[in-house]
Order: sequence, then C-alpha cells, then structure tokens
Amino acid sequence: MPKRTEVLELDGREVTITNPDKVFFPQTGATKFDVVRYYLAVAPGALRGVAGRPMALKRFVNGAEGEFFFQKRAPESRPEWIETVELSFPSGRTAEEIVVRDSAALAWIVNLGCIDLNPHPIRADDLDHPDELRVDLDPVPGVGWSQIVEVALATREALTDLGLTGWPKTSGS
Repeated sequence: MPKRTEVLELDGREVTITNPDKVFFPQTGATKFDVVRYYLAVAPGALRGVAGRPMALKRFVNGAEGEFFFQKRAPESRPEWIETVELSFPSGRTAEEIVVRDSAALAWIVNLGCIDLNPHPIRADDLDHPDELRVDLDPVPGVGWSQIVEVALATREALTDLGLTGWPKTSGS
C-alpha cells in the first residue's frame, strides 16, 4: 500500500509532503506535517533569517529524537524550481547547495526532515562577501545554561561596542 502524501499549493508551486503522518516529536505526537504547518505559519520570520542564503541541510529523517546528518550538496532529485548555487571552498572542493527564497522552498526542505535551518553567512548573489557573523554557543557537559547566557550577554556587549547589532537565534540544542 503506498504511503499517504499531502500536496500543498505554495507560491504558485506544488509541494509534495511525503509521509505527513510520521511522528517527528514523540513526546507531543507532532507529525512531519505539523512541523511543515508550523514553518509555514512562521515563514515571514524564518525567511528573514535564511532567504537568499545557501543552506546546509541538517536532516532528521527519523524525527527530532533520531540521528541526523548534514547534507551539504543539493539532492539530485528535486523540483526544477528549487534554486541552487555552487559554493567554492578553500580546499578547492565545491558543493551545489539549496537556496531558500520563499515558503514553497521552505516547506520542501522541511519535508526532507530539516527541523532547524542552517544558512551560510553569505548571500547567493554575493558569495565573496559575508554579511553576517555567527557566534555559536552550544551547551556542553559541565557548562550550565546560566554560563551560556553570561557569554551571550558579553558577546552582545562586545558587538555593541563595535557598533554592531546582535540577534539571538536558538536551535534547541
């Protein structure tokens, strides 16, 4: 018996959601389709942070509590309307990565199991000039949340001293 799918009409495009009933958050029972609907509800804010930027795909294909993997190359099997850009790295290697610009592309990557979003600090139309600086504060064993907050506040103060504005982003790690 074929698995159920949902087809969404977004930005004039059809986005197929495969296995929409797959549970992605076992503690709450939230399904893949629930996660897609959530991202569509917050799309204006989510897109402000990722639109037009190449993105590494962090895929949780078995839900939030399952193992994840990073897919740095755009899947070969993708709709023709999914934008990509080729990145060149200092090592000499290259990778064609996804560029999300609208809610259709956002829903498409969430369907792949992307629960958190990992854009590069560059824009697809200007790969040689990063326009963001990211300071990643990940909790580790022996470091309490209060220490993370303390470092975040010190980072904000240092950025302010340089005339820069910092914006917090949490990934849930």
